[in-house]
Amino acid sequence: MSEISAALVKELREKTNAGMMDCKKALAEAEGDLTKAEDILRKKGIASAGKKADRAAKDGIVASYIHMQGKVGVLVEINCETDFVAKNEIFRDFVKDVTLHIAASHPLYVNREEVPESVVAREREIAAAQVQGKPANIVEKIVDGKIDKFYSTICLAEQAFIKNPEVSIKDLVASKIAELGENIVIRRFTRYTLGESLS
Repeated sequence: MSEISAALVKELREKTNAGMMDCKKALAEAEGDLTKAEDILRKKGIASAGKKADRAAKDGIVASYIHMQGKVGVLVEINCETDFVAKNEIFRDFVKDVTLHIAASHPLYVNREEVPESVVAREREIAAAQVQGKPANIVEKIVDGKIDKFYSTICLAEQAFIKNPEVSIKDLVASKIAELGENIVIRRFTRYTLGESLS
C-alpha cells in the first residue's frame, strides 16, 4: 500500500470529525478504503467522539490518588458536560483508572500540543544526529517516527493504557464519550513523587 495521501486523510477527517492521526491510522489499517476506515473509527468510538468534541465540557470532577503508602500522589481534573455524568459510576471508574495510570506511567503533558516547541526541537536534533548519513527524505521519516514515539512516552493521551496496552488513553477517552454520550476532556493533572527535585 502506497503512502496515504493528505487529501484522503482530510476527507475522512471531515466525514468523521476524528483527529488527524486517528484518520491516518484508520486509513492505513483499511489500506486506503475510505468506507472501511470510517467503520474502523466508528467501531473504536472515535467518529462519534469527534462530533461531540466541540461541545463544552464544564462539569466533571477533580480526583486524587495516593500510591505506594504516600510516596506518589496524583491530582487530575477531568471534565464532562453535565453533573449527571460527573456522578455516573462509569465516569468515576474511568477517572480512577486515569489517576492510577498517571501514577504508574509518569506522563509529563496531557497531549502533544502542550509540549514546548523547544523540547520537540531538541528531540528532533538528537533523533537526526542518530541517523546521519542516510538520504534526507529517509532521515525525515525516521525522525518523525522517533518524535511520535517520544510523544507516546511523555503525553498522557498517547500513552498505552496500563490496564490494556492495546488501547491508548485517547482511545479510552473516545470509548467513554461514545458510551456516556457526552464530551469528556482530561483537562490537567499534577503528579508528585516524594523527595523529587523542585528545581
